Amino acid sequence: MIATDLRSGVEQLGDMIAHASVIVPFTGAGISTEAGIPDFRSPNGLWSRNRPIPFDEFVARQDARDEAWRRRFAMEHTFAQARPGRGHLALASLYKAGKIPAIVTQNIDNLHQASGIASDHVVELHGNTTYARCIGCGKRHELAWVREWFDRTGYAPHCTACDEPVKTATISFGQAMPTDAMRRATDLAQHCDLFIAIGSSLVVWPAAGFPMLAKECGAKLVIINNEPTEQDEIADLVIRQDIGETLGPFVGN
Repeated sequence: MIATDLRSGVEQLGDMIAHASVIVPFTGAGISTEAGIPDFRSPNGLWSRNRPIPFDEFVARQDARDEAWRRRFAMEHTFAQARPGRGHLALASLYKAGKIPAIVTQNIDNLHQASGIASDHVVELHGNTTYARCIGCGKRHELAWVREWFDRTGYAPHCTACDEPVKTATISFGQAMPTDAMRRATDLAQHCDLFIAIGSSLVVWPAAGFPMLAKECGAKLVIINNEPTEQDEIADLVIRQDIGETLGPFVGN
């Protein structure tokens, strides 16, 4: 059912939240645009200006690694200045109230953690851009170290432990999905009674399968997104309104 307007959508969502025991939010780029993080797939999104660099290309070519890090540092001010929006804060309020055991997110911006949700309770399907990892041994590297290396040499760094390339701790096209995060997201989708997909186009698989899984396991499904998705028809409630306006009333509740 598609909400006819913002007020009715908020009221229906409030009733569903009140009656739910275990809520699992599933968030995409749309929840972070209010915080100043641009999305990827819209006509004006990042990928309209820069072709994504696939994982195998990053591994194989120094120039691809250099370009990947150049792009990341070009976005540093945007990520550093971003603060949680009303959507993030509303979910943090429900988390603190004991309604939400964990959040499943496609985002890489660390804003759920910044909103007050424990890192262990943020299941990041696509990784995190606020630090880096060696693609060989997995050693964590801080961005300040990467930036110093890049500025000093002009090249993307390699690991000090095993000499393999270092990349942001994100999941690129062609890179294997994180096993533990996928397992945890599956378990959460299977054991909730309300699943809320927020700001996701629901086109990136396998992540897009979690709303369907939750629905198949008996949960109510809510989709909050400005644009239609392919899963709207199976949702119990669809709200095509601004995410901040929709979730704002739940901040502090």
